[in-house]
Amino acid sequence: MNFYRLGFALIAIAAAGIGNRPAVAENPDITSRRASERKDFSNEEIKDGFFKIAFHAEMQLGAPAERVRKYDEPVRIFVISKAEPDRRPEIAAIVDDIRARVNHLDVVITNDRAAANFTVTLVAERDLTQTIRSRFGNDKAKRIQKSLNPQCLSGIGKDSRYRIRRAEVILPVDAGEFAFYDCAYEELLQALGAINDDRSVPWTMFNDDVQMGFFDVYDQYLLNILYDPRIRPGMTKQEVSALLPDVLSTTRGWVTKTSLPRHADVEHQHAKGD
Repeated sequence: MNFYRLGFALIAIAAAGIGNRPAVAENPDITSRRASERKDFSNEEIKDGFFKIAFHAEMQLGAPAERVRKYDEPVRIFVISKAEPDRRPEIAAIVDDIRARVNHLDVVITNDRAAANFTVTLVAERDLTQTIRSRFGNDKAKRIQKSLNPQCLSGIGKDSRYRIRRAEVILPVDAGEFAFYDCAYEELLQALGAINDDRSVPWTMFNDDVQMGFFDVYDQYLLNILYDPRIRPGMTKQEVSALLPDVLSTTRGWVTKTSLPRHADVEHQHAKGD
């Protein structure tokens, strides 16, 4: 896949910690973060985070554009597993969790690579640098390594109307349980259009100083705003700002009523019982 023929690439990383693989229960680092998660936010706190995360980019290998970038078509994810442990079941569960929590987002795993417009590549930690080099070429890979020193990576390609047409995520599978979940959630969501990291937003996983390992409530607000049908690819901050009061009202109702089990955790706990 060549992101650059689609216009530009956006790169984001998750600075996840390293955890151990527990025998039965959810990773304790995730459990503790879930227990202390803040869930109530003002409209201004949500709006501030949305504009910082959706309109900028942590690293941009092309012309800057402060516009909404999102899929406006079904998202079909093809997963390539190149290392052990095989994390494809965890990725499928994470995708289920994201789909359940983001309204108007049609995203599923596909076994048909030709039908996919989003690729997740699972590699050994030792092969991450070489995989980045093979995807982006030596020159761009050197810029990525120098600027980001990534633990995991995501990139998107857009068309001239700012519609995401291709995305790729590269994840190490053997860097630790918490690191995997933290990277997987952040990079998958960034590849859907929440493309920036910003240290001034303390409640978001899209902050290099914050590690979650699950789809937290604050970021559910951001992704539900992004995928509201009234928010279109290519919109400016001014255009989005005019719509936000109504969009926020709808988003609050959806996030409040979304009380489904966290699918990724159910799968995760089942796997640990084997």
